[in-house]
Amino acid sequence: MLLALSTSCSTAGPIAPVTERKGPAGVVPTGLDRYYGQPLTWEDCAPYAKVDADRAPLRAKGVQCAQLTVPLDYATPSGETITVGVLRKPATEPDNRIGSLVVNPGGPGVAGLATAARLAGVGTLNKRFDFVGFDPRGTGSSEPAVRCLTDAERDAERAEDDELDTTPAGVAKVEADQKDYAAKCAERTGKGVAMLANIGTRDVVRDIDVLRSALGDQKLTYLGYSYGTRIGSSYAEAFPANVRAMVLDGAVDPTQDAIAELVAQAEGFQQAFDDFVAWCGQRQDCALGRDGTRAQARYQELVRPLETRPIETGDGRRLSFSDATTGVTQALYTEDLWELLNTGLNELRQNRSRTLMSLADAYLERGKDGRYSTTQDAFAAVRCVDDPRVTDRAEVLDAQRRYKAAAPFLDDGKPATDALDACAFWPVPNTGTPHLPQVGGLPPVLVVSTTGDPATPYDAGVVLAKALGGGLLTYEATQHTAFLQGDKCVDDAGTRYLVDLALPAAGTRCSA
Repeated sequence: MLLALSTSCSTAGPIAPVTERKGPAGVVPTGLDRYYGQPLTWEDCAPYAKVDADRAPLRAKGVQCAQLTVPLDYATPSGETITVGVLRKPATEPDNRIGSLVVNPGGPGVAGLATAARLAGVGTLNKRFDFVGFDPRGTGSSEPAVRCLTDAERDAERAEDDELDTTPAGVAKVEADQKDYAAKCAERTGKGVAMLANIGTRDVVRDIDVLRSALGDQKLTYLGYSYGTRIGSSYAEAFPANVRAMVLDGAVDPTQDAIAELVAQAEGFQQAFDDFVAWCGQRQDCALGRDGTRAQARYQELVRPLETRPIETGDGRRLSFSDATTGVTQALYTEDLWELLNTGLNELRQNRSRTLMSLADAYLERGKDGRYSTTQDAFAAVRCVDDPRVTDRAEVLDAQRRYKAAAPFLDDGKPATDALDACAFWPVPNTGTPHLPQVGGLPPVLVVSTTGDPATPYDAGVVLAKALGGGLLTYEATQHTAFLQGDKCVDDAGTRYLVDLALPAAGTRCSA
């Protein structure tokens, strides 16, 4: 998941709606003429903001929003429809405009309007491109949105730490809760199981091609972060002839199954934790002490007591072991948050919880008003249809053991269990499987991979670049994703590629 950027946005008043018809552009699949050629009515973006963090960027000067209509099920395009929220920040030098740059921030399940609005203010690309963001089907301002838990239910789930009970009764309760969660997703999501059956990457890719055409672009120029690289590689496989350029940053390995990806991610976060320990050990106030060989044990001495004695936060909530782990994980996404992580761990030593709870709230997108975005629900829904479900208990048990071994700092000290997750009880079948994409005719794409990326390890970028026959730009740092995040070497290389279609020289490396 891509961290929100802190780029400031100047605000502007409401804009008058303007309807434009620029499509159809390019090849139109049979039966989809009315979608590919649809007009878009651009209007004020403020009503499209669904969480507090999105309100300022969606009031930025020059941004405009619209609803794109797409089929609920592409197998029956004459049937029910849904809408996808879209944001556009037009190119500031229209005479030199190349086209649209469609941006996806990752997730899965993350709404994308605010990210595009923020990134439009970074660098020079907005001179030549319209920055376009979209809320993938089922997320943000798109309707219907995937909804599973109420805000109160989400708070209760975070406080319970049920997964720490590894007795047979505890495992049975975990599975009952997971089954109940899957049922609530089907009951509370608009259009029910039909929406859940068509929420995955397969369908998001089709929506992007509709969007490309409605924007009037013959070819797609795309920037995808994290899980957005899976969307990008899937689009490249489905529509290779429709691609102009792609920057895929923080790659997901398209050949890995869900378990292999989870274990690789655990290894990545362990490396990020070790890097944090090395940084922290140079400080007099390091919460884990200055002896790196003892740091992991000191960390567990701080967090494991939360399993039975969560800390009151002062607002009626309690910092649980899982919340503390979530807060720490959030901070390991980027070195910019290590200072906060050290502060949070020092607070924990004093039986205080403010910073770690704030970090956990940021990760789970809980606003100050106590309301959550729907990201976590959409994340589960997409994951459960993008990959085959795992129902073999021996496989689940082995996966948990491998995860604990890969990231010992995250080990809760409890035995691994064979408890099934919500996907095992999902009411619809998967629509995707891990595989090597077939992309004959695809033009050169650029993959950016960071050596110390905790969430999408470096090797995944190497695999993806080879699979797509593209170029690989290596960034030496400890953070998740890199392009348009302040490193001149990375930003210059990616910008030159998007504008001039010139890949950096093979073997190019940038360093923080």
